[in-house]
Amino acid sequence: MPDDTHTLPQSTEQEPVARRCDWHKGPSETAVIVDAIERNSAPPIPLWACAPCREQRHLVPLGEGVKS
Repeated sequence: MPDDTHTLPQSTEQEPVARRCDWHKGPSETAVIVDAIERNSAPPIPLWACAPCREQRHLVPLGEGVKS
């Protein structure tokens, strides 16, 4: 008989991930990457913005730029 005591329950819903908005300097579940600070010898630093900050400052999520 198999031992099922070490399996985790399967969840169909994902829990929201709280990120830090770089504009209002606080946590947000709606924050997405809107820009990145390039560095010479290291990976870029992502800049996160929540939905209200994106709307107020007309920020566009990275990858959703102007389409031609």
